[in-house]
Amino acid sequence: MPDISRRLLLQALACAPLLTHLPLYASGQPAARVIALEWLSLELLLALGVMPLGAAELHNYHLWVGDPALPPAVIDVGLRSEPNLELITQLTPSLILHSSDFGSDVQRLGRIAPVMGFTFNDQQGKPLTLARHSLLQLAERLDRIPQAQAHLAQLDNFMQQMRLKLAGRARRPLLLMSILDARHAIVFGRNSLFLEVMENLGIENAWQGESTFWGSAVIGIERLAALENVDAVCFEHGDNAVMEQVTSTALWQALPFVREKRFKQAPRVWFYGATLSAMRFCQILDQTLEAR
Repeated sequence: MPDISRRLLLQALACAPLLTHLPLYASGQPAARVIALEWLSLELLLALGVMPLGAAELHNYHLWVGDPALPPAVIDVGLRSEPNLELITQLTPSLILHSSDFGSDVQRLGRIAPVMGFTFNDQQGKPLTLARHSLLQLAERLDRIPQAQAHLAQLDNFMQQMRLKLAGRARRPLLLMSILDARHAIVFGRNSLFLEVMENLGIENAWQGESTFWGSAVIGIERLAALENVDAVCFEHGDNAVMEQVTSTALWQALPFVREKRFKQAPRVWFYGATLSAMRFCQILDQTLEAR
C-alpha cells in the first residue's frame, strides 16, 4: 500500500469510533457506513441527519460549500472525480453515493459496495424540485422517510417565511455571481438551483444570457457592464486576493452596479447543491439585500 493510502487508512481507523457517538443516526438502528463522493449527495445525506463515514475533497468542500460543517471524524477519500478506491475498500462502506453527471467508474465502485447515484438537474431544469425527489429516494434506501418528510416540511415553511421577509426589498433584478480569476466571473441563470429558489421568492434574475446544464456560465467580467439597474451579490470562496485585484481595476469601478453602490459580497454557498444549499441561499439573501 502506498504511504499516502496507509496514512489515510490509519486516520480512518482512528476516527471511525467517533462516528458512533454522533447523535445523527436513527435510534435503534446501526449507523450506516455511507461514503459520499459528490457534495450534492453529501448534502442529501446530511439533510437526513446521517453523518458520512467518508467524503471527497474535504478541503475544497470547506472553500466552496462550508456549511454544514463536517466533523474531523469524516474521512477524506480523495478527489470527487478520482477517489481513492483502495482506501474506500478498506473502510468497508455499506453504501457509496456518487454523481450520475460525472466522476467515478460506477462498475469499480460497485465491486466495493452498493452504489446510488444522483443528478443535479434533468430536462425540466428544476434542481430544487429534483433534489426533493432525490432526498426521498435516499431516505427510502436508508429507512429514514420520517426524517425526509420532516426536512421537506421545514423547507416549505422556511421558503414561505423568506418570501414574506424578502417581499419588502426593492424590485430590481438580482445578479448572482462569483469571481473566478482576474478576468472571469461565473453567473447563474436558467437551470440553476438559485433561479428556482428566486422564482419561489418572487425575485427576478438579472442574468438572462447563456447558461448550461448546471445553470451557470463563465463570462468575461467586461460583460457585466451591460447589466444596469440591478442588485449584485458575489459569493466568496476563499478568494480575497483575487477580489482585491479585480475590484481595484477601472473596469470594475465603472460597472453600473458598483457605481450605484448596489454590489454586495456574501458568504459561500454551494451553487450545485440541494435543499440545504437552497435554505442557506435564502438566509444569505435575507442578510444581504436591503429593503426598499
